[in-house]
Amino acid sequence: MQQSTANLVAAGPARAARTEPGTVAICFVAAALEAVRARQLDAEALLLKVGLSPALLDIPQARVSAKHYGKLWRLIAATLDDEFFGQDSRRMKAGSFAMLCHSVLACKTLGRALTRSLRFYGLILDDIAGTLERDAREARIVLEARNPGAARRTFGHEVLLLLLHGVACWLVGRRIPIKRAEFSYSEPGHSGEYRLMYCDDLSFDRPATAITFDASYLELPIVQDGRTVKEFLRTAPENIVTKYKNGSSVSARLRRRLRERLPGEVADLETLAAELNMTAATLRRRLHEEGTSYQDIKDRLRRDLAIRYLSHSNRSVMDIALELGFSERSAFHRAFQKWTGASPGVFRRGLQS
Repeated sequence: MQQSTANLVAAGPARAARTEPGTVAICFVAAALEAVRARQLDAEALLLKVGLSPALLDIPQARVSAKHYGKLWRLIAATLDDEFFGQDSRRMKAGSFAMLCHSVLACKTLGRALTRSLRFYGLILDDIAGTLERDAREARIVLEARNPGAARRTFGHEVLLLLLHGVACWLVGRRIPIKRAEFSYSEPGHSGEYRLMYCDDLSFDRPATAITFDASYLELPIVQDGRTVKEFLRTAPENIVTKYKNGSSVSARLRRRLRERLPGEVADLETLAAELNMTAATLRRRLHEEGTSYQDIKDRLRRDLAIRYLSHSNRSVMDIALELGFSERSAFHRAFQKWTGASPGVFRRGLQS
């Protein structure tokens, strides 16, 4: 998933050009707010408190920065006193996640830490149970619903996988590539986000939700300690949301190449293919296999950067347009309207409202 946007304002344009932006689809914002609305609490007030306009919920294409999403995540958890957002019949009380992170530091290997994590969640949650399976080559984190209602709570599965995988990656100090991801529910409308969250090999309507990775990772030592856990918890969950995505895919490598060339003219596919040591035809095929294209990656990168600059800086719209390779303000306006459903000015005013 890319680096957090938290340091953009202090860093300035030169620093920002070297870092990866991270944004979160508005569907995950809406999902996190469902329990707030179910308890007849003021969801709009929470959005405004973290600097987000409630109007963004009416724009299906809208996205928010990882920093905003992290602030909203923490605020909702504190408001509900539930770090699992009402996705279980028992509350995961505020402070549970921090307690888990501290408790797994004593484990020698990732395998032991994951086993302890799953036991921890098994004690505090009633509706979802997790197990760790392994053979000589592969390991699987398997989530099974303990009642029919839990099987349909898509956001609950997403949150628990995010926490388990994100903490596992942090504990060993590297991203653990997911080889396959299976889900016990039907394919959601936002399944395109899953390719970045998990991997390209996705399947739905399976008996259980599970992610599969190389079993050798279970033997890796824990490299974190009492000092590093404090920083990790201070910036969670945006550090999890943005850092441990599928960064080894061809599409992620291409995105990084495009990012390195900004500000300035965006390179064509043939040039980038040569830099990645493959032909243009091979690059197109590999991107197609990953469910994307050169144009889509270029648009998403520009979109994420535009949202980042509009959200966390006072730079003018024209300055942002030039930074992203648009020669005319009007062209940037049209593109941003297509990406998010709102003009840059309306989007910024919505954040500031």
